[in-house]
Amino acid sequence: MKEIKVPELAESITEGTIAEWLVSEGDSVEKGDPICELETDKVNVEVNADYSGVVAEFVKNEGDDVEVGEVIAKIDENGEAGGSSAESSDDKKEPAPKEEEKQKEPKQEKTTEPKKAGNQQKVVASPATRKRARELGIDLNDITPTDPLGRIRPEDVENAVKPAKADKKPKAENKAKSSGSQEEFDKPVEREKMSRRRQTIANRLVEAQQTAAMLTTFNEVDMTAVMNLRSQRKDKFQEKHGIKLGFMSFFTKAVVSALKEFPYLNAEIQENEIVKKKFYDIGIAVSTDDGLVVPVVRDADRLDFAGIESSIADLGTKAKNKELQISDLQGGSFTITNGGIFGSLLSTPILNAPQVGILGMHTIQKRPMVMPDDSIEVRPMMNIALSYDHRIVDGKEAVQFLVRVKQLLEDPYDLLLEG
Repeated sequence: MKEIKVPELAESITEGTIAEWLVSEGDSVEKGDPICELETDKVNVEVNADYSGVVAEFVKNEGDDVEVGEVIAKIDENGEAGGSSAESSDDKKEPAPKEEEKQKEPKQEKTTEPKKAGNQQKVVASPATRKRARELGIDLNDITPTDPLGRIRPEDVENAVKPAKADKKPKAENKAKSSGSQEEFDKPVEREKMSRRRQTIANRLVEAQQTAAMLTTFNEVDMTAVMNLRSQRKDKFQEKHGIKLGFMSFFTKAVVSALKEFPYLNAEIQENEIVKKKFYDIGIAVSTDDGLVVPVVRDADRLDFAGIESSIADLGTKAKNKELQISDLQGGSFTITNGGIFGSLLSTPILNAPQVGILGMHTIQKRPMVMPDDSIEVRPMMNIALSYDHRIVDGKEAVQFLVRVKQLLEDPYDLLLEG
């Protein structure tokens, strides 16, 4: 019997969650075949079989947290496909109780008693049964199977829930008093386990707020010039480069220019040192079904508008298709997030630690504006927000940085020349 272990993933990743088994117990696999999908803090990766044979046993179930080097499955190199080895071994053991029955030992006690003995006994259950048990929060070791062969069926799991539900009301008061206990509700609710990525996002956001002296400053940008320039150039741009000219390239270019003038916003704190980065790897926040990820546009200062738009489009596609690699997410020096695509008018973005600056874009809204000659015109305005770590970035620097971004966007022709 050969063991399948969680492989080395990346230097910063030591654990993950089994998102989905891609095979079933009893399936035949070849060396190198993917057998499960592992969800890590940053990306999903496939774990491949190190040996050819039959999947004899799942040591870990979907939803289980596992560490690098931990055994998750076993493969029988000499096995035959068609069924799990656990079930086969139970079938072979069936005659044993019959022999003992001759000695007036009740057969029923022999099949149920081992289940009560504790967690030492191997639980035999289909993946569907295991999944249902996880959804209901039931420990399979606590279930007495009705199947004479000892297999736990879905109906056994459902029946195990009924007594638990009956006990909820008298125990609710005690649970409320205990520290960190789950709150019980009188009305219907749905509980959903947080994915590993969502847990990581939650922990990192809380960590950023607890460890950084985070402050946010705001400004607004008249988007007239950018929108006019984009309207004039978009057809030729797409014809030449095969990609649309969006707003993100303008903002990325403006941010890079401003970072060169205010280098402390392109830095991070390491113990008692400030590390000012001489490169401009800009993280672009992308929303996916599994949560927010921040892939990085490398060397944005060396890219033209088409290069930036292409990089952002490629990373966005990879994020939505769950094809991002660890290298796509590491090492950013500053982040841009665009809540405006969802209609956000104003927000305070949270730092993407250890970075010390993040720029928030918002929806474009037509507003009456007083012009230099005191006339009033309707202009497409966007609120922008800069959150920064006040430990190394002073308020004056932050405000001037945001003003510089505003100036560059309101006169974007300089950005085109730089590009």
